[in-house]
Amino acid sequence: MVSKYRNWPILVVLSILSLPLVIMCFYSIIDAFTNTRPGSLIPNEFTIQHFRFLWESIDSGRASAWVAALNTFIFASSTALLITAVSLTAAYALSRLNFPARGFFLAGLIILHAFPTITLIIAIFLILQILGLYNTLLGVIMVKMALELPFGIWIMKGFYDTVPWEIEMAGVQDGASRFHVWWKLVLPQVQPGLMALMLFSFLSGWSEYVLPLVLAPGSDTQMLSTYLDALIADDTKTDFNLFKAVGLFYAAPVLVIYLFFQKHLMNIYGGGTKG
Repeated sequence: MVSKYRNWPILVVLSILSLPLVIMCFYSIIDAFTNTRPGSLIPNEFTIQHFRFLWESIDSGRASAWVAALNTFIFASSTALLITAVSLTAAYALSRLNFPARGFFLAGLIILHAFPTITLIIAIFLILQILGLYNTLLGVIMVKMALELPFGIWIMKGFYDTVPWEIEMAGVQDGASRFHVWWKLVLPQVQPGLMALMLFSFLSGWSEYVLPLVLAPGSDTQMLSTYLDALIADDTKTDFNLFKAVGLFYAAPVLVIYLFFQKHLMNIYGGGTKG
């Protein structure tokens, strides 16, 4: 019984620090579904009019929220799949194969990941214009994947390093090919890392703001992050209740993903089959 209350000071401190965030989230949800008289903190009527962006266009010069949501989903899912696929194979090579300049590649991963995105944005902008990929989803996807790959490869290499060599040697001695051993014996061991990398890559793409804003500013390629930004770009007629409603629409998939995959995220260091 005593052990249950041993950490209560830490819980109290964390609760106090989290209270402002909880209050802001609470009022965001309330304001998205209600109207409040000026100067009052208590809503006076319930309404769904703030969610009108779901069935009508807010601005004739702007893409609809559904188009922005589709673009965001394509962007996030494509980057997550590409980052995961390349990281799985590249990390395995760096972890298991002894090839020339291996140390150089490992050091290069850290150096590449150290560069903030904003410092590279001008060079990326010029390269995409030369390649004809500026203001396209494909261009933004390629840039996001390139920027996130060093992190993904390094994370997956750490998981591969924890897999015992004996598992692979046993498969090779039984006559299996190197690819078959990797696919059937090694990948199940790093499944927690695979799931975590895919989820984090998707969430990183879903919340990306700078790259879509600079590299894909057109209405056809608009994403939810830039859609939200456009709502408050003109501060003379800002509808903050509408802004909060769009914010809830934007955050809903993230909450759903967390509810369904929280066990995989919490079990990131759990292993596969012991061998």
